Amino acid sequence: MKKVFSIIVLLAVIMISAPAMATLNPTKAPSATAAINGKVLDYQSGETLAGVAISVEGTDLKVYTDLDGNFTIENLEPGTYNLVLSMISYKSSLVENLELQANENELIDIKLDNIR
Repeated sequence: MKKVFSIIVLLAVIMISAPAMATLNPTKAPSATAAINGKVLDYQSGETLAGVAISVEGTDLKVYTDLDGNFTIENLEPGTYNLVLSMISYKSSLVENLELQANENELIDIKLDNIR
């Protein structure tokens, strides 16, 4: 009976002190991220292009332009990136060596040339 009582007391102490102990080990602060915002346009007419696929090379990230040709890629770690743009009836395009700094919001306009 003494052992059971000791185990119950020990468990109670652990349960009570666990939340207090958690505050002693703060979690790692989130690292600063960057974003890329832009617009995709037709090279000839200058009209915006909806539905263009934009992939970040070397990652699984892929976004599409909205009805006004705008796109946003968020939560990127600072570094250098390549973007691959593709759309039916247009030549694929590669934007190379896009350097992003922490807390940066890069703005770019990209023109795609149609296939003739």
